Amino acid sequence: MTRAPANLMAVRRLLLDHLNRDPNRVRDEDLEPAEVGIVGDANHRGGYHCGSDRVVTNDYSVVESSRDRNGLTLDAAALDVGMFRVGVGGRTHNLSTFSTWCVAQCVANTPDSRDLREIIYSPDGKVVRRWDRLGRRSTGDRSHLWHTHFSFFRDSIKANRDQTPLFRRYLTTIGLIKVEEENDMTPEEHNWLKTVHRNLTVLDGRNPVGQIYTRMAMGEDHIDPKLQVAHPTLRSLGSQLTALQTALDTLLKKDFTDEQAIITGVLAGLTPEQIAAAIPPTVAQQVVAELGRRLAAA
Repeated sequence: MTRAPANLMAVRRLLLDHLNRDPNRVRDEDLEPAEVGIVGDANHRGGYHCGSDRVVTNDYSVVESSRDRNGLTLDAAALDVGMFRVGVGGRTHNLSTFSTWCVAQCVANTPDSRDLREIIYSPDGKVVRRWDRLGRRSTGDRSHLWHTHFSFFRDSIKANRDQTPLFRRYLTTIGLIKVEEENDMTPEEHNWLKTVHRNLTVLDGRNPVGQIYTRMAMGEDHIDPKLQVAHPTLRSLGSQLTALQTALDTLLKKDFTDEQAIITGVLAGLTPEQIAAAIPPTVAQQVVAELGRRLAAA
């Protein structure tokens, strides 16, 4: 019996969570649960809405691609999305703008659109178009004026590959999902991030990062003190800084003024008359007496 796979059910849930704005009542503006289908009705035979129990001879959803042949299971591989209209940030978004955005991503071959085989849609509610990754078809019936059909390669469904990223990106692009609300990390990724955070914040030596921090704070470069490196290290830089500080302290304490040298230099440039003229009268007698004493001693 054809079944709805978990990865397409996740896409359905994502779209309804954000486009069924008033889940307590049916409104034309909203995307209602009945408008988002995966498995074809009991009479449906052939195509991506059917699993292996309902495909037909030479079914295009099986024979035209090895991805479909190798991925055929009881799972359906299609999603229908019905009419909606939502205003965000002064702009109106509806099934047509949603469909043309998705087709543009497929044409650009974005990584999150590569599992899509085809999209049958209407860009304006008047004509039906079909984007086909395999380039086999370009038309669709008129029911696609009011719903858009997405076919997924069956191997991506069989692998249970997450198909929400493209649709989540659309909802984020139009502003229904805020960037800060995005949190797609797995439990393993959460645990890894938690471990990194703990190692970066516990710096008291209880873990490798903390031990490195403690060693650096003490000026140690390596666990092996005998290890020699060609570049400056924390220890050598510390020694150089200590020596530089000591030299600066010595210079700051030194008296660079040599008064005797200054006096000798000044007197050497003066004549006896200039020297005599520079001596105040009150000191002249003392100078004469001192000079007489030195001459007598000589």
